[in-house]
Amino acid sequence: MATLDCISMLLTIISTNPPADVAWDRVDLVEVNHFYDDQARHVFDQVIFYDWCSEQCRYNVRAWRLLKKPGQKPQRDWKTDNYVAVWHDGKVLRKVEARHFRESWSQRDPELLERAYLPKAQRRELTDPKVDAP
Repeated sequence: MATLDCISMLLTIISTNPPADVAWDRVDLVEVNHFYDDQARHVFDQVIFYDWCSEQCRYNVRAWRLLKKPGQKPQRDWKTDNYVAVWHDGKVLRKVEARHFRESWSQRDPELLERAYLPKAQRRELTDPKVDAP
C-alpha cells in the first residue's frame, strides 16, 4: 500500500509542477506484455507504447521498455482517465500517458511481430530530452 501511495504522490507532483528534466510523452495505447518461452517459463515483462495510425487503421509500436520494477507498470489516473507510467529510463525521469491500456501474456513477442508493419528504424520513439529540448 505504501508503494501505491508513493507512486500516487509522485504522479501528482509531476502532473502539477513538471520539472524541466522530465521527458514527457503521450501515446494512444500502452501494453504490459508478459513473455513466456516454449516451455511456458516466464522470460521477461515489457511495456509497449503504441500510436494510432489512421491510414492503416491500426496501432503501431512507437517504443518499448523492459519492465524491471513493479513501480514502472502504468497506473490509472482517475482524475484524467488516463494510464500513466513514471520511471527512470537511464538517467532520464520519464512520464508516459496513454488513453488506453491492455495487458497480455504471450509466447510470441508482440514488439518483434510489429516490425513487419512498421520497421524499428521508422518508429517515432519516445522523447529524447537532449535532442528535443528548446
